[in-house]
Amino acid sequence: MHTKKIALGMSGGVDSSLCAVLLKEQGYDVTGVFLECWRAPGCRVEEDRKDALAVALKLGIPFQVLDFKKEYKEKVVEYFFTEYKVGRTPNPDVMCNRDIKFGMFYRWAMEHGFDAVATGHYARIEEGSKGESRSSRSPHLLRGVDAKKDQSYFLYLLEENQLPHIIFPIGNLRKTEVRDLAAQRHLPVAHKPDSQGICFIGDINVHNFLKERLGEKPGEVVNMRGEVIGEHKGLWFYTIGQRHGFTLKGKIRTTHKEWKHVVPPFYVVSKDAEHNRLIVGFGEETLSNTFHISNIHWIHLEDEKRFTVGNIENVQVRIRHGGERIPARIEASHTMTSVTLSKKTQGIAEGQSAVVYDGEVCLGGGVVEIGL
Repeated sequence: MHTKKIALGMSGGVDSSLCAVLLKEQGYDVTGVFLECWRAPGCRVEEDRKDALAVALKLGIPFQVLDFKKEYKEKVVEYFFTEYKVGRTPNPDVMCNRDIKFGMFYRWAMEHGFDAVATGHYARIEEGSKGESRSSRSPHLLRGVDAKKDQSYFLYLLEENQLPHIIFPIGNLRKTEVRDLAAQRHLPVAHKPDSQGICFIGDINVHNFLKERLGEKPGEVVNMRGEVIGEHKGLWFYTIGQRHGFTLKGKIRTTHKEWKHVVPPFYVVSKDAEHNRLIVGFGEETLSNTFHISNIHWIHLEDEKRFTVGNIENVQVRIRHGGERIPARIEASHTMTSVTLSKKTQGIAEGQSAVVYDGEVCLGGGVVEIGL
């Protein structure tokens, strides 16, 4: 009987480390692979590599390092800076999954005789129908059981033909269970804190990261009436929905009232890159429920055919990682695809991903566009 060979991406964290244990316990032939994608002051790559190696040695599995620094810089980091520079909000984790983990790494594994790749993502791949309108019995990408940790949002660019060759060993576990199981098996990283930063770069301060590359470019902060009410330090330092970080001056006016001494909670509504202006709003001004999407990708050919033209009903859309899945109506034509959410929400950011779900199933998604 053929023992399946699995190439497991090991980051040195508790999630991928427990994956190694679970896969080995299930009888797979596991090789741990550390993807080196970044090296800079403040980056924990050496510590993480050593932690991953320590787990591999404890489990007695082969371990190797792949150097993807050049590809990561070209595909992810440059995209990150370019999007911010033109006033958009990038999604580097989506690009990292597409181009590195399930691009370079996936292809390397297939070329070297592995049956599948595995990662510590909180997502699931299951066969059969889990959504309201699924007909195909082939594998589908599903949300992780732990709603707070679910990472299916970052995986919407996976291809249908990849799903049979991908394993997410902890997708049916909650984070607390992962830590408990890691502690029970005496893994050295059982209590290691999670990284909170950008994919592979780690806990580097994003503001400083942007400032080092793009510098500062002061400009005007204007309200929804076009009145100048303050100054910003550079559009790339601000995200849609952000409350702090810009300076408001003088008399503050909204559509309804005026404040002179008490500053209301203004939020970033949009960016005018052409005029280097930051547009802010207050209350209802910050809410919206309509936008367009570009670069649309459907995981399954079945859905691509079904959704190419016409109205898509009974789906939900998520506009940020960890955000609510909001019932939505999608109108697709040959030239444009528009999304109308069932309720208004804050923080719809151009450049971010809008990911479409049918119940538990992730169907695909696209890139948010405003004002097309």
